[in-house]
Amino acid sequence: MVQASAVVFTAPNTVEFQDVSCPDPGPGDALVRVTHSWISNGTEGSFLRGERVQGDTAFRTGDPTPFPIIAGYQKIGVVEWTGADIDDLAVGETVFCAMGKVEGMFHASGGQVSPSVAPRSMIWKLPSSKDPLAFSGLVLTQVGYNCGTRAPIEPGEGAVVIGDGMVGQWAAQTLRCRGAKVILVGRHDDRLARFDGGETVNARTSDDWVAEVKAVARAPIAVGVDTVGDREAAMQTLGILRREGHLVSAGFYGTDDIVSLQDLRMGEKSVDSVSGWTTPRMDAALDWIADGRLKTLPLITHHFPVAQAADAWRTIQSKTEHALGVILDW
Repeated sequence: MVQASAVVFTAPNTVEFQDVSCPDPGPGDALVRVTHSWISNGTEGSFLRGERVQGDTAFRTGDPTPFPIIAGYQKIGVVEWTGADIDDLAVGETVFCAMGKVEGMFHASGGQVSPSVAPRSMIWKLPSSKDPLAFSGLVLTQVGYNCGTRAPIEPGEGAVVIGDGMVGQWAAQTLRCRGAKVILVGRHDDRLARFDGGETVNARTSDDWVAEVKAVARAPIAVGVDTVGDREAAMQTLGILRREGHLVSAGFYGTDDIVSLQDLRMGEKSVDSVSGWTTPRMDAALDWIADGRLKTLPLITHHFPVAQAADAWRTIQSKTEHALGVILDW
């Protein structure tokens, strides 16, 4: 039995930093001592509110209450021990680690736990020449990368990204790198200012953000990406796509997710849904961070000691500060 510390959601909107137990590591596991973890404001927030049972599965009446759970799914740290079956990790090496094994929780794995007993498949080696903090949100960065690469688009065509959060930022960056003329639509001037290389529209201050997008678009809009889970905004975005355009759906819609197939057929449009992560996409996102195509460090706005994780969540949820990328320092 391994004794560890973790950020635990013990009940709806209740965050605690507490001691937890993890199973003894096996021959295919490594033990990683965490240095930093990157909060996923949207996904973790919906788990904290009790809106999800697991992954992208929405909570419905009659489901078991999904608490307690260990928060998160992304962190960096130092390898402290490797099992006999692992021959490509060295003790002392800095790595990215996703989920680790835990006991006594609603789910048998969690992200923000240290030390983390993690299978080799949950660990990525990091370039020694780069700041490891840049990779501490790798799963979420990969979601943005997935949003930006999923739909076909030609250089010079238009793309609209709904949401100025982290996934929206990385989706917009990815589409820009593919040569698209990108318009990022959000509700926060400070976040929109972090997107370099495209147009921005503030939907909160605009009288009609759809009309404004049409006015600033410099090319037919081939791809629209919804990262916020707003069904109305997704449908409005679908309406401004060119014929045979693609709507990429990355938001969490809960149980309010009905889409009219007839509306899609009228313009021969497609919906591409993205969720979770795959090893090839994680590898690709890591490479894009390493070579500078994806910018992560400029999105970090706050650091909190991990013992103050509840304060970090109060800052995120209260929206009294412009919290975007929030790092827990271990």
